[in-house]
Amino acid sequence: MTLRYLPDAGKLYGPEWTRDPQSVYAELRGRHGPVAPVEIAPGVQAHLVIGYQAAVDVLTNAGGVWSKDSRPWQVRLPETPGAAAALGMLAHRTNVLYSDGAEHARYRRVMTDCYSMIQPHRLRDMVIEVADSLLRRFAATGSADLVTEFARPIPLRVFNLLLGRPDADSAALISALYDMMEADGEAGARGTEAYYRYITELIEAKYADRGDDLTSWFIDHPAGLTRQEVLEALVVTLAAGFDPMASLISNTISRMVSDDRYYNSLSNGALSTYDALLEALRAEPPMANYGPYFTTRAVDFHGTWIQPAELVLVSYAAANTEPTHLPDDLRSDGGAYLGFGAGAHRCPATDPATLIAMTAIERLTAHLSDLELTVPREELHWRPGPFIRSLAHLPVQFTPIRPDQPGESPWSAQNPSSSTPSEPTSQARPADYATAAPWSS
Repeated sequence: MTLRYLPDAGKLYGPEWTRDPQSVYAELRGRHGPVAPVEIAPGVQAHLVIGYQAAVDVLTNAGGVWSKDSRPWQVRLPETPGAAAALGMLAHRTNVLYSDGAEHARYRRVMTDCYSMIQPHRLRDMVIEVADSLLRRFAATGSADLVTEFARPIPLRVFNLLLGRPDADSAALISALYDMMEADGEAGARGTEAYYRYITELIEAKYADRGDDLTSWFIDHPAGLTRQEVLEALVVTLAAGFDPMASLISNTISRMVSDDRYYNSLSNGALSTYDALLEALRAEPPMANYGPYFTTRAVDFHGTWIQPAELVLVSYAAANTEPTHLPDDLRSDGGAYLGFGAGAHRCPATDPATLIAMTAIERLTAHLSDLELTVPREELHWRPGPFIRSLAHLPVQFTPIRPDQPGESPWSAQNPSSSTPSEPTSQARPADYATAAPWSS
């Protein structure tokens, strides 16, 4: 059976899409309304939910017809490179992301219980030390690419520590995740394979030798996850925590250094880092269109007939920016409500995610207060892909600072007794950065 969507589908790939997705959303909105037909890869179609109320209806399961089970959809996909790459992000797995009802509640309980055991003050100290160690590498040069030299390494190193994995494995992990998330033909399939190999090795090590880390907490949680379920919990944790976090940090910084309201705020402006973060979550959320859903029966949804086994993608970026004719200051969250999703599948780690991003950015701007883009923001390069909104590079310049200059600096803030390794190649195990599991003996 062939999946049938409406004709005249918009393309969520190609240079035009990568450069300016908001223009694509606006065009789709004008032609189709709140639900539009799109292609996420050649020959792979979907319904893209771009209206705010329609997005909320899906996310909150209005009408009780929405499911996260992708299996009926994936068995009908064509055997093409584009479809294979899409499966890297959308294939059904036994985890919190692709389950419903009681099964989803069980997986989510494990996530929320274990994430809640990460102590905020220790997580903040960890981010500060990682951020300062990265700043020490380029602060004296006067220029940097803040994507590759700052935003990407921070969540990678932090989550490595939280999971009990040494920094030495970070290069393999970042390569696998980026290949997988860009869903670019063979690279997507190769990334998925490498990513699962990385996680499998981590699990084997933790079953043999528990630690005070997320991986061990997942294994020992009273929900009794199987080894496969632990693997899937780790896949979700790293996939959701690493790349989206890096993109949130770089997307937010790019706004701060290109908008006078934020530029001035580095010293005396009116808008804060938190304001910039909310604006990034509203207009350029990292997982811009990664809200896959399916219906359990045929439905007329906001004027579009949707059949079971047809892919529906909630576009957080389009829904958040739908014209409302209301002043932004009437919305207490700046319009970023859907930045972390909504409903039963809302991100279970919004507090740690916000803490990591805020701490990293504030550390950067505290030490380098005159950051400037080296090219206009309109000329920045973005990574391709139907699901993400993520900068490829963020080139900046600034007044260099030296290790021997007076006052606080990344060097003066060094604390030899901290729990985080000062160099990314260190394999030292982190000490007491989080509390022991309450169910452990």
